[in-house]
Amino acid sequence: MISFGEKVLGILLYMIPWADTLPFGNHLFIKYPLIQIIQIPAIPIILIERSIPFGNLLLFLAVFIGLVKNQKISYFLRFNALQSLLINIGLIIVSYIFQLLLNPFISTLIIRTFSSTILIGIFSVITYASWCCSQGNEPDLPGISNAVKMQL
Repeated sequence: MISFGEKVLGILLYMIPWADTLPFGNHLFIKYPLIQIIQIPAIPIILIERSIPFGNLLLFLAVFIGLVKNQKISYFLRFNALQSLLINIGLIIVSYIFQLLLNPFISTLIIRTFSSTILIGIFSVITYASWCCSQGNEPDLPGISNAVKMQL
């Protein structure tokens, strides 16, 4: 039986990739100020990452070493921690592609559409994963869940 605390921590782990997804929606937040409310769950992660030098790297290492590699932690938490870190790694790669290759075209409609699609897609994934965690189930994300199960 998964405890209430494990369910809450499982949900909070998915706020790490959510915090890294929010810059993809900057133009949406300007155009539709009401949807800025979806940023609220990521505020603690953003504060940690920005207040500590190399905060995002330290948070990544703390979750990886403290949760994923710790055999004393329940499988449920280790699974969700590693899955959220893999989503985060994918977002970091996409973010670098945006910065390096697509930066000159950042104001074009197709780039804004692609950016909005990333935000909405990750929002859907985070919502699904949070719902599964609240029910005490492991979120089954195609490809990512299989990689996590192979590593754990």
